[in-house]
Amino acid sequence: MGSGDATPVLAVWQRTAPGVSVWGRSRAVVHWARDTRGEKGRIRSEETLGRNTDSRPHAAVVGSGFGGLAAAVRLGVRGYRVTILERLDQPGGRARVFEQDGFTFDAGPTVITAPFLFEELWELCGRRLEDDVDLRPVHPFYRIRFDDGDVFDYSGDAELMREEIRRFSPEDEAGYARFLAMSERIFNTGFTRLGHVPFDSVLDMARIVPDMIQLQSHLTVYRLVAKFVKHPKLRQVLSFHPLLVGGNPFATTSIYTLIAYLEREWGVHFPIGGTGALVQGLLDLIKGLGGELRLNADVSEIVVENGRARGVRLADGEIVAADIVISNADSAWTYRHLVPESARRKWTDRKLEKSRYSMGLFVWYFGTKRRYPDVAHHSILLGPRYRGLLDDIFGARLAPDFSLYLHRPTATDPGLAPDGMDGFYVLSPVPNLESDVDWQERAEPYRKAVENHLADTVLPGLGDEIVTSRVMTPLDFRDELLSFRGAAFSFEPILSQSAWFRPHNRSEDVDGLYLVGAGTHPGAGVPGVLSSARVLDSVVPDARALH
Repeated sequence: MGSGDATPVLAVWQRTAPGVSVWGRSRAVVHWARDTRGEKGRIRSEETLGRNTDSRPHAAVVGSGFGGLAAAVRLGVRGYRVTILERLDQPGGRARVFEQDGFTFDAGPTVITAPFLFEELWELCGRRLEDDVDLRPVHPFYRIRFDDGDVFDYSGDAELMREEIRRFSPEDEAGYARFLAMSERIFNTGFTRLGHVPFDSVLDMARIVPDMIQLQSHLTVYRLVAKFVKHPKLRQVLSFHPLLVGGNPFATTSIYTLIAYLEREWGVHFPIGGTGALVQGLLDLIKGLGGELRLNADVSEIVVENGRARGVRLADGEIVAADIVISNADSAWTYRHLVPESARRKWTDRKLEKSRYSMGLFVWYFGTKRRYPDVAHHSILLGPRYRGLLDDIFGARLAPDFSLYLHRPTATDPGLAPDGMDGFYVLSPVPNLESDVDWQERAEPYRKAVENHLADTVLPGLGDEIVTSRVMTPLDFRDELLSFRGAAFSFEPILSQSAWFRPHNRSEDVDGLYLVGAGTHPGAGVPGVLSSARVLDSVVPDARALH
């Protein structure tokens, strides 16, 4: 992609007329859409479409989020013929794209860290990420605003961070340095050594117990941070990261403090064209490997015969045969709704119901007819309560106050909005659907409360500037993205639901079934789901073994 001054190539996928397959480029749009229905709307068989002429072992990938796309690349490189089955009318899963009134909104992930995980996928295909995607560093990483108006700019610049620490609490500077050193140690074990290896056996878990004890993994993120810094605001600054992957800092294992080192070492980035540009780049790799994407292909069941996955059944009754099945659907949804109950010994309905799930999200996407140049790309607006609010959210209570993450992508790529305008999304952690919140009734009042808060703090006059708007609630996460209980990040990342205790990348219940995405090892977040696809290199047999 070109410079920031050029019109970016945006990733937009549009449904085509029945039977039409389009692969083309225009100045601002990339299309890759396929509708495989026949003249009367029936899905045509692979034989009719000629797809069975490829003799490579077949891998069916359910879902096209980052985990599914990364898995498709890795399997294609290893000799599999890959078919991605996406129930929506565009790829990306949580990373899909909304286009509305001239604005382009990334629906989900916006914080891109660990770019080397994307680079590796391109290198596997003999290509370079930078030739296809223009990743720009973001500074500061986050602008954190406290309820009293104090601001902390969180960045990767070591000296600037020390200055910010000293500005709040000079006596905590040495403790902050020790915390960073601890974060690096945890990263070297939790990410570098273990982030891409499977936990198939309890012995795999037993082998890492000494490391976990040494790294104090039994502590929560907040408790570990509190051992190093004393100022209450600095404790919030250094402990909020679990919320980006669905966890409560007061319950999430301190393994997740590795994020501090990860960001410090590799930075926070944003792709020109939006996160959808990364989705499109991955689709280009998959196409080059001979893979296929089928949109509007709603998988209703993973077909299991004699304990082995044999393919998938679509909602219209079509069966897509496969040698292996990779589910990038929510792992709890996969077991509860796609794998027959008779085929499940470990992930029974009872076990799934008793598990703990992440919070939900209320997301408001909006555009303004003016720009707000003083607002950073990523802002975190902390409310008057920290632990109390989190207790409410994870206790299934919708609180009257909130803490917000505000994304202003046009700070980095103005081309995502019409000239002179700004695009935003604001995210509020809320209870998942275990609560009794009626989002059909509460969505608009809640959105209005968020709007008023933004107008009173960082976006003055907001109510008069809005020109486009849409919202997502936990109901949409459940009904559109098939997130179990509307939980935005699948299983809550507590110690007893991590590594071996999480649904395994190689299914414990069904041979030939593999899981990627936020609900399996190592967990949520873009680095986590990309790493879950790396695990497949260790557990999926080489295609030649199945030929």
